[in-house]
Amino acid sequence: MTFTKQLAVALGLGTILVGSAVAAPASSHDGTWSVRMVTDSGVCDSSYNYSIAIENGNVRYLLNPGDSPTTVSGRIGSDGAVDLDIRRSIAKVDANGRLNGKVGSGTWQLAMLGCSGRWTAQKRSRDV
Repeated sequence: MTFTKQLAVALGLGTILVGSAVAAPASSHDGTWSVRMVTDSGVCDSSYNYSIAIENGNVRYLLNPGDSPTTVSGRIGSDGAVDLDIRRSIAKVDANGRLNGKVGSGTWQLAMLGCSGRWTAQKRSRDV
């Protein structure tokens, strides 16, 4: 897997996520989510799929074998607002959007590689 692909996959909300995010107490957003990132511009791969967990408002990336460490800071607001910084090595993705019920969507940007796009999410389970 190329560095660009590894980076973008890890940057998913979600791009996305070992570490904690400051968030609201346990909410209806807690559970396992499938996230799809689509690149609209830049040199990143066309799309990425990954899973995240939200537990007690904290976000973490569900690692796949071979994934590199990623950190997330930001928050999932009690209203579902998503505002995250996702870091892998020296690269940083800004991700924003909203979770609403069992779906979510928003935008992301990886400025250092000139990539940007959109993400969608679907809640898979209440359990983490």
